[in-house]
Amino acid sequence: MKKTTCLMFFAAAFAAVANSADSRVEFRECPKCDKRIRIDLAVGKAYVNLSRLEGADRDEVAARAARLLDMAKIPPARDPKLRPLMGWSSWNTFGVDISETIILETARALASNGLKDAGYTYVNIDDGFFWGHGEDGILRFHPERFPNGMKPTVDGIHALGLKAGIYSDAGADTCGSIWGGSGSGGKDKGGVGGGLYGHDAADCKLHFNDLGFDFIKVDYCGGGKLKLDEKARYTEIAKAIQATGRTDVRLNLCRWAFPGTWAADIAESWRTTGDIRANWNSVKKIIGENLYLSAYARPGHYNDMDMLEVGQLKGAVKSIFGKHGDTGLTPDEEITHFGIWCMLSSPLLIGCDVRTIPASTKALITNPYLLAMNQNDLGLQGYVAAREGDAYILVKDADQKFGLSRYVALYNGSDEEHEFTVRADVLDVAGEVDAFDLLEMADVGRFENQVFVKVAPHATKFYRIDAKRRLQRSIYEAESAFLTDYQELRDAVKAGTAFPDSMKEASGGMYVRYIGNRASNDLIWKDVKIDEAGEFVLAFDYASPEDRAFDLSINGSTAKRIATPGTGGKIGTVQVTVPLAAGVHTIRLSNATAWMPDLDRLVLRARP
Repeated sequence: MKKTTCLMFFAAAFAAVANSADSRVEFRECPKCDKRIRIDLAVGKAYVNLSRLEGADRDEVAARAARLLDMAKIPPARDPKLRPLMGWSSWNTFGVDISETIILETARALASNGLKDAGYTYVNIDDGFFWGHGEDGILRFHPERFPNGMKPTVDGIHALGLKAGIYSDAGADTCGSIWGGSGSGGKDKGGVGGGLYGHDAADCKLHFNDLGFDFIKVDYCGGGKLKLDEKARYTEIAKAIQATGRTDVRLNLCRWAFPGTWAADIAESWRTTGDIRANWNSVKKIIGENLYLSAYARPGHYNDMDMLEVGQLKGAVKSIFGKHGDTGLTPDEEITHFGIWCMLSSPLLIGCDVRTIPASTKALITNPYLLAMNQNDLGLQGYVAAREGDAYILVKDADQKFGLSRYVALYNGSDEEHEFTVRADVLDVAGEVDAFDLLEMADVGRFENQVFVKVAPHATKFYRIDAKRRLQRSIYEAESAFLTDYQELRDAVKAGTAFPDSMKEASGGMYVRYIGNRASNDLIWKDVKIDEAGEFVLAFDYASPEDRAFDLSINGSTAKRIATPGTGGKIGTVQVTVPLAAGVHTIRLSNATAWMPDLDRLVLRARP
């Protein structure tokens, strides 16, 4: 039964059979409905289906219904800067063809159509407002697009209770001036000499002290043209922002690949991929490039999967980049796109024209249950718990680390329908498990041990699960570990930096190569939780062309050398028994002088 039809059954077709102690919860008979609880935010009600209680305690189910209704209100942040950025950016639709009118009309639309209320508060002006620097070194603004300068635009955004964002380049010239970005496809001469290079202090003072901008995205087209060192250059820019005295400015590094673990020390977010386009291949590629970056996200510092192409549906695309692949997304692809961005805690910057945003898209991107996956104080990025081909089970904690509630995504990136076998132990939970469908806003019922779910091609289902018992995690994949020297700017083999790679024989089809040969090129599992103290067997699955070794250190202890015989292209295992206290541990593998074996995973179990 379709959602709308089922909701009608719940809310209107039958008279209430019984009422809950909470007036917001009503019991209804709906034999044709397949959900146990359905939330209707339009009326602030939770409807419990008597036909699907199957002997469950009514009071318990009613209490769950009330809790699910309460979860539609995302708790305020301890510090808004610690959560992924939400807002709108001009580039995806307009390129450099922007103006004061477009920006202020967009801001007014955000403030009036419910998007601001949902949390989309940043209005980010991308490339196209420049007119180079004057002879006095002061940044000038495009005389036709922004004839009144930028101050009226910033003030207009702030007057609506919104934040204002701006753009620049680490080099002298901007991307629009080098590669183009207008409806005609031509290069934008206003961006020539408009970048930060040589003007860090003056431009930062102008942007953040004089004009009052609250965010800046710093691109690297001009930086690449000048062959600047990324870490050094972005560090200079971060220091110039700090010198303004503004502590609330958020910095985004746009280098189109994971720049290195150093990025989190200076910026709130950093791009991990090339530019997104409004088509499935682009979305799928970006998801694939972010599935194994969970170790590098933390509160206030996030992997940026690029702007959202929501609202760009097939047959209704509005973008100057049509010839570059903006063919549009299907509804299932749009859901996957937005939901995975939420699961992976990416910044959420709408790229479509929100003045004419489709109603279905607005409903999707304001879904409070999806947004709660993104906007919470844990700062966790989902990680791959299981994989079968292009079908992935992603998971992360919901309310507290190592708690009883978790978010789960069943992502089918393949071109065929996939039936997922979802095992409770793979999700690190046990006992009775309640599952709430975030898209349907409906409780689908309770399961134990495992459940089977069919997912259409290019589609994803998103759930919040609430379990009776949390299991101690036993499998830690190497590809989800923290690699201190990990980066994507240089060829990893030539640079000698560890990186995840595919291997058919490995668990989950992935392992980590080129670890070791210097102290910093290590592999670290940072959140190994032990429930009860005791002796534990650490089994390391690995592959190695020859006899090698690694040093094992737990919580910074003196390292223990572990020998790993060659495996001849297969997966081998080496074990060590160690005492572990109850609590959270850090397990580090390293070799300062020689290459380590390639690592598949750590399997942890209590010694019998």
